[in-house]
Amino acid sequence: MMTPVILAGGNGVRLWPLSRRTRPKQFLALEDDRSLLARTLSRLEGLDVAPPIVICHESHRFLAAEQLRQAGIEGATLLLEPEGRGTAPAIALAALLAHGEGREGPLLVLPSDHHLGDDDAFRDALASAARLAEAGRLVTFGVVPTRAETGFGYLQAGEPLDGGFVVARFVEKPEAARAEAFLATGDHYWNSGIFVLRPAAALEALATHAPAILDACREALAGATTDLDFLRPAQAAFLACPADSIDVAVMERTDRAAMVPLEAGWSDIGSWQALWEVLPHDAQENALRGDVICEASRGLLVHAESRLVATLGVADLVIVETRDAVLVTDRTSSQALRGLVERLEASGRPETRQTPTVFRPWGHYETVDAGERHQVKHITVKPGARLSLQLHHHRAEHWIVVSGTARVTLDDETFLVGENESTFIPVGRVHCLENPGLIPLELIEVQSGSYLGEDDIVRLNDRYGRE
Repeated sequence: MMTPVILAGGNGVRLWPLSRRTRPKQFLALEDDRSLLARTLSRLEGLDVAPPIVICHESHRFLAAEQLRQAGIEGATLLLEPEGRGTAPAIALAALLAHGEGREGPLLVLPSDHHLGDDDAFRDALASAARLAEAGRLVTFGVVPTRAETGFGYLQAGEPLDGGFVVARFVEKPEAARAEAFLATGDHYWNSGIFVLRPAAALEALATHAPAILDACREALAGATTDLDFLRPAQAAFLACPADSIDVAVMERTDRAAMVPLEAGWSDIGSWQALWEVLPHDAQENALRGDVICEASRGLLVHAESRLVATLGVADLVIVETRDAVLVTDRTSSQALRGLVERLEASGRPETRQTPTVFRPWGHYETVDAGERHQVKHITVKPGARLSLQLHHHRAEHWIVVSGTARVTLDDETFLVGENESTFIPVGRVHCLENPGLIPLELIEVQSGSYLGEDDIVRLNDRYGRE
């Protein structure tokens, strides 16, 4: 039985302004109404697999947990990284955890933000990869290239194996002429970043080629603590771990690397251009989502989130509209987006970090209006969820229930507030908001006071373990 290991630690840069530091692309619904993480989890359906190990940044833990719940995944281990250190430490943690629990079947390591257009073809390739992994090989998938791509690393196939090949060499992202030569040879494949390897084989390879990573991860896991449904490796030990990819740390050095060809419509969705390629197009090759009207326009990717976007007489552009930002770029230049985002971050722009909709373990909220001494939020609380017992030193709050029923605690009093009813929370009063019903609770919160920042929250008790 295989153990899926889902790598969900991306940082939300390459698809800005949709992806942000607090909500990177693996948690976004980019192709349909399912997030990329949910689509990745769906590839496990029908396979003989153990509950997955999902590795993500600790700041994304509630996003990951909620999407696992929505996908109906039970028994998963959510392993939290205090800081991303690359795929080698992540896989080392997963291999140590699986080995310690007696799971010796192969690990299926899947990035959570990739596209596969043909799940059946992937499962066929996976069967070959599993056989090679059971024989002690460290297996990756080589994507059959469709163009001379300079944005991917390459694998060169060597001697044939049962359903695959020995990896003759790994090649970093090549220049255009070299990529053309790779395409012509027929024995070079894109490096997918998907792996199948037995825990014992992975640990042996790490001990040989990256002992510092293995030692740090072993110490971090030995000191791990359980927090609600999350497993937290010891922070100091994990942060002392060298940062590296599994390719550089192990795969390029071992003589056990094998590759299985994969022809399943793979993409890493690493840019807006890559997303345009996998989305459905209209007759003018436009990929459109939201309230969009295109006239005399061709080859566009347009994503409208909160208002009408209209185009006239333009071609080969990416236009992305959110409530707080608009991106317009040439479609083929979207690989350079990282530099723009870094400049925005350096200037302190909040749009690189936070989405207009702020997600919390209890639900989410949107800021509708804000001024010097007031702020208006639309708050949605999930059925059965409860905000922390808290107080504010600088602001008062008015709550107007739009839909559902609120259970409100104010000091020593608890009472219900129904639809079209309201209540007032004075400055400094201890309070709590809860949804006791079976439908989402929606309310409008009007804040007023001398300071309205989120750090003016003193949590006295919180079921989600936040301070």
